[in-house]
Amino acid sequence: MNVLVVGGGGREHALVMKIHESSKVDKIYCAPGNGGISRYAECLSDIKATDIDGVVAAAKKISADLVVVAPDDPLVLGMVDALNKEGFATFGPDKAAAIIEGSKVFSKELMKKYNIPTASYEVFSSAVDAVNYLKEKNEYPAVVKADGLALGKGVIIAQNFEEAEDAVKSIMEDRIFGASGSKIVIEEFLTGPEVSVLCFTDGKTIKPMISSMDHKRALDGDQGLNTGGMGTIAPNPYYTEKIAQECMETIFRPTVEAMNMEGRTFKGCLYFGLMLTPKGPKVIEYNCRFGDPETQVVLPLLDTDIIDIMMAIYNENLDSVNVRWKNEAAACVVMASGGYPKKYETGKVIEGLDAKGQVSGAFVYHAGTKFEDDKFFTAGGRVLNVTATGKTLKEAIEQSYSCVKKIGFENSHCRSDIGARALAAEN
Repeated sequence: MNVLVVGGGGREHALVMKIHESSKVDKIYCAPGNGGISRYAECLSDIKATDIDGVVAAAKKISADLVVVAPDDPLVLGMVDALNKEGFATFGPDKAAAIIEGSKVFSKELMKKYNIPTASYEVFSSAVDAVNYLKEKNEYPAVVKADGLALGKGVIIAQNFEEAEDAVKSIMEDRIFGASGSKIVIEEFLTGPEVSVLCFTDGKTIKPMISSMDHKRALDGDQGLNTGGMGTIAPNPYYTEKIAQECMETIFRPTVEAMNMEGRTFKGCLYFGLMLTPKGPKVIEYNCRFGDPETQVVLPLLDTDIIDIMMAIYNENLDSVNVRWKNEAAACVVMASGGYPKKYETGKVIEGLDAKGQVSGAFVYHAGTKFEDDKFFTAGGRVLNVTATGKTLKEAIEQSYSCVKKIGFENSHCRSDIGARALAAEN
């Protein structure tokens, strides 16, 4: 098989390396790819991930047997629809289904309509109305969300009225997230452990993946600015078998059935961002694709050929595949450029990696790198995702940090407490 993967970050590198394990795959292409991906796939670096016409043309040129559309933007724009129209097998939801992530307003109203547990909320298309509501409500913290896609940064947790008012004006008037801020959702602040659960689904069958825990804040102790994710662990110790069963009955199955009822059948990877509140599990957000960096700890634990799963989802016979998982744990530490998520420099030489962009003892997934003159250079805010597995979570975390020490680049930054909260919960 010839497989084309769309995207160019750490999640896509994790997918490429997992696809590379399949005996069914002859060649992998990636558009646009990155330095690390170029060691496992032919990178079509002149094609942007959102270039629908370019990706369709590339799929034709390489006679792709499967196209995996990984990022949110092309899914929401309808890349899968365009590929299916040309007869290509795809992994990822069509445009109608991808709206579950593309619009916070849609997803909140879906949950309300079908009684799927989530935070109470109000929707606003006027900044004045939103600010007046915040004045009257006067309950903090409050959560302010841009309606559309915002690179995972469109959520602001305001501790008081001043911060909430600033969030509304930044999103709706200053348009810091562009057109994604034409509407906003203001919702109640939920408390409890957060859990990420990715699910394979063909619109009928749901196969949950191993649970994980993301670390969004830039600094130790969950301090500093929100980022795209500074590290992850799997499995999440807060997510027990009992809670998993409850989530299947009250959240996962009802969501897939709700999308079917709306004529928006979801096929691909459906991501559930959950909060385990004192009143039970509730949905914080949906994503229409593999999470980043959750994918980087979940896929190393997958013990079934991912091509079998993806093709079964496309053919709507996922029930025929036995999706198996290793009885292990995984930890991912993100090595970022100094200054991220604000201003940072790129073009720094990365030391310590072998010719494949790897180190012994870990999966090194490249998020923002380029490969030139037989060297790897930094080319983004999040640079490397260093993932290790182990028989226990403690072992996986120690191994990941041990491998981080083997790699270096100027002004590199990473958190030193990835998984600490999970270990405390285990104990």
